[in-house]
Amino acid sequence: MKRQSFFPYKLYLVISESDCKGRNLLEVAEQAILGGADIIQLREKNDRTDTFIRKAFQLKEITDKYQIPLIINDNLEVAKKVDPAGIHVGNNDLPPVEIRKQWDNTKYIGYSIEFLEQLENEQAAVSDYLGISPVFSTPTKADTITEWGLEGIAEIRRLTDKPLVAIGNIHLHNVKSVVNAGTDCIAVVSEICGATNPQKTAYELKNEILK
Repeated sequence: MKRQSFFPYKLYLVISESDCKGRNLLEVAEQAILGGADIIQLREKNDRTDTFIRKAFQLKEITDKYQIPLIINDNLEVAKKVDPAGIHVGNNDLPPVEIRKQWDNTKYIGYSIEFLEQLENEQAAVSDYLGISPVFSTPTKADTITEWGLEGIAEIRRLTDKPLVAIGNIHLHNVKSVVNAGTDCIAVVSEICGATNPQKTAYELKNEILK
């Protein structure tokens, strides 16, 4: 079944404690929201489940305060416990079809695209948005298969009307070209998490996206 999604977000922060390089994750997240981040994904692949749940509840207090959706990366147990806006998964995670069966009341399921053939499978069909990962190679995503580039985004855009979230070494100087290639939303990790001033960086990125 084809799902049509309302996905109005433009700047998507993917955050983890390690990406914040010693700074407080919650403070970085709040600064990013104040600067213009519309949606936040918590990605803690190496945490124990109880630690992940604790961080997710803490972060959800902040996202709820600003009415910002929280997405949990890859862990359905955490997601069902915390009741965020959704979950994001990749090829090696629990498939979206199975998530739909176990957690049908979730608002968003995001699904990362690494091959064009995925656009035709049932997983993409039941997902609410597609992650295009990575657009450009990046050290924060070492297990990637396809570096899509701008032409890859444009090709995916021609093949689907699903909301597209692009991620992978996107920064202030190339973000507009990624938007122009056909993506609906820009996701960043280190550009904000590693910034000296996360609020300022988020503000500048958001303004560039909206130009």
